[in-house]
Amino acid sequence: MANDASNRLGTYLRDRRTRLDPAAFGLAGGRRRTPGLRREEVASRANISPTWYTWLEQGRGGAPSPDVLDRIAKGLMLTEPEREHLYMLGLGRPPEARYQPVEGITPRLQRVLDGMILSPAIIKTAMWDVVGWNRAATALLTDYAQLPFEQRNILRLMFTNGRGRSLNEDWDSVARFVVGAFRADMVRAGAQGSVEAAGLVEELNRLSPEFAALWQDHDVTAHSEGVKRIHHPEAGLVNLEFSSFAVEGRPELGMIVYNPATPEDAAKVHALVKAKEK
Repeated sequence: MANDASNRLGTYLRDRRTRLDPAAFGLAGGRRRTPGLRREEVASRANISPTWYTWLEQGRGGAPSPDVLDRIAKGLMLTEPEREHLYMLGLGRPPEARYQPVEGITPRLQRVLDGMILSPAIIKTAMWDVVGWNRAATALLTDYAQLPFEQRNILRLMFTNGRGRSLNEDWDSVARFVVGAFRADMVRAGAQGSVEAAGLVEELNRLSPEFAALWQDHDVTAHSEGVKRIHHPEAGLVNLEFSSFAVEGRPELGMIVYNPATPEDAAKVHALVKAKEK
């Protein structure tokens, strides 16, 4: 099995290498027996031994380290999906996520949110900043567009904003769940040691004794699905079932969709959305 994996890795490397145009790298074209870059040119770009790179293409180089795979990915100018595929072939697992600060989403992703008329939905970062939302989320959860960017953070809304406390029917349980899920997202996104993450935690520890106590518990929670009960000032109690989804190709983003639990809850959301449109 290991030899099969090595052979698949070698085949993939050869395929990517032969697709590259030498002229794009400032290399002389001239007469080349095969298309693309030469092995030693890729090895030079990746700063690894030409012999070892040759062995990798021949399926006899052994398991490369993540650092080597990253250098090869850069040398071959792989896209993020191609880099992930390289990891799966070389190590049997995807690479650690690369956290990147995000301030918005693509129009196509926004249209996905807008297509869910009666299901409040948001897009959040690993730092739990809300960077995308639909009309139902505005009507039921928070009008994020009216908030400064730095205040569109779920943890800040939960622990430093009175509306966040009054909106959630069982605030204590929700707060514990959110902190545990946030901790898991930080690690998953590779942002545990980032200045941004440390700054947010420091801020919340200073402003909220409740957050500080929960953070010290070191709980980790899976944020896959569950039930949320919203106490809306106009609609009253609204029961929702939520599901979380990864955004393909954007490991720093996650989508949360809240579906009304009953027809009565759906009618309340519908009324709120209609009232917001007036």
